[in-house]
Amino acid sequence: MSKPKTRIMYIEDKSEGLNGPARIGRVTFSKTGRSIHYQGRVFQSLDGSGFKANYFDVDTGAQFWISGPRKDGADRLHGGSKLVEIDPEVEREYWRDIRGQA
Repeated sequence: MSKPKTRIMYIEDKSEGLNGPARIGRVTFSKTGRSIHYQGRVFQSLDGSGFKANYFDVDTGAQFWISGPRKDGADRLHGGSKLVEIDPEVEREYWRDIRGQA
């Protein structure tokens, strides 16, 4: 049996506007890759039908932008200076492997 695919991703809540709360965390992908699991939540692909969002929370319907984090840290789809939280369990790996810093 294969292990579920996990990856550090950027997750931004778009339910309150273009620059919503955002964080970096480890997600698990479904076998098909059409849904993402993160902290007890399940996100399903919008298949291109979202406005500035690519996934939605299956329980609440809230829309999110979920993508691989950028090496330069400019992850917000529309820029801005709001804080992006980093989950403590991935912080070291994020700075080392994605941002290239010790």
